[in-house]
Amino acid sequence: MNRHSALAMACFGIALLAGSVAQAQGSNAAVPSISVGTNLVLVPALVKTKSGELVFSLTAQDFSLTDNGVPQNLHLEPDIGSQPLALAVVVQTGGSGATHLENYTQLDAVLDAVVGNVPHRVAVVAFDSTPHLIQDFTDNTDVASAAIAKLQSGDPGVAILDGLKFGIDLLRKQPPEYRRVVLLFSETLDGNSQTTLDDAVRAVDDTNTAIYSFAFSSTKSNAKHEGAKVPRPGGTEYSSTPYAKGGCMSHDPNADPDAHGSRGVQALDCAEDLIPPLRLGRIAFDAARDSMRRNVPESVAQLTGGEYFPFKDAKTLSAHLVTISNDAPNYYVLSFHPQSPSPGPHALEVKLNNRPELQLKARTSYWADTAGTQ
Repeated sequence: MNRHSALAMACFGIALLAGSVAQAQGSNAAVPSISVGTNLVLVPALVKTKSGELVFSLTAQDFSLTDNGVPQNLHLEPDIGSQPLALAVVVQTGGSGATHLENYTQLDAVLDAVVGNVPHRVAVVAFDSTPHLIQDFTDNTDVASAAIAKLQSGDPGVAILDGLKFGIDLLRKQPPEYRRVVLLFSETLDGNSQTTLDDAVRAVDDTNTAIYSFAFSSTKSNAKHEGAKVPRPGGTEYSSTPYAKGGCMSHDPNADPDAHGSRGVQALDCAEDLIPPLRLGRIAFDAARDSMRRNVPESVAQLTGGEYFPFKDAKTLSAHLVTISNDAPNYYVLSFHPQSPSPGPHALEVKLNNRPELQLKARTSYWADTAGTQ
């Protein structure tokens, strides 16, 4: 594409957005927006040496970050490990999860270690074909551990995405000064969720929640996802004639099934396909959705900057939880106010500056929405 064509396409996208917002305002339709003054994105980052030792001496100047390819001004949050903690423990009790319930009967000591010596609230969620609140938020880890130890086998269903969304929705209601963390115990493949892959990615991305996943192998080979049926908006990677048949702004109801008839939402999706910086967010969104088809717990951990551990028994699970208890308080938490933000999915890329000897894990995406990032 030559420079004039690229400029014309970008101008079209901007005009398209402006027109759709005006149209939506006139019809009282809801168009996602974002407030730069109040929006803050938190990006947890874990840095270790290649031998696995934690690194504590870095500053904000040691990191660089882009949001949809745009460099951002970073701030390093001070002493994040001393902040209060809201923890949702999400446990699969359905399907083959029932055979692992005995692995969770002695978690009291390691759960105390994961929480640490800070004000905290712990809730317990179980899921089979549907999620269930077993223990509402309590500041007593013994009560939470006892609730986990007494979990009963569920039905044959495996609704991991539903369980995750349920836990994240609980965390949204906690005070904003609390760090939000999910411990997920499940198999790798989802089989019964009503939550689509698209909605799951959005639920994970639009809240500052770290997810630590502990997974056993799935035995089902034909896991089903409703989200897998949802095509890419517009049906194609690009469309030079967006209003034509098959284009991303076509009146064909199948042109953008995610829009559910809203021309404002359809315009935003179309712009993401046409404007290169916005396409980075769409590519990241599609990659996350595809990753969830293969391994839900690993994907959500990567999206949020958490960690993923496969386990076989109580011994290996306990060892992994001890690792988390050491890692979680020692994350660097980078923050930034997005420059030139746009509603929808955003791709994050975090790098260490001139430190090739170190290894980095960090949050890879977030979702900008009407209410801003939480």
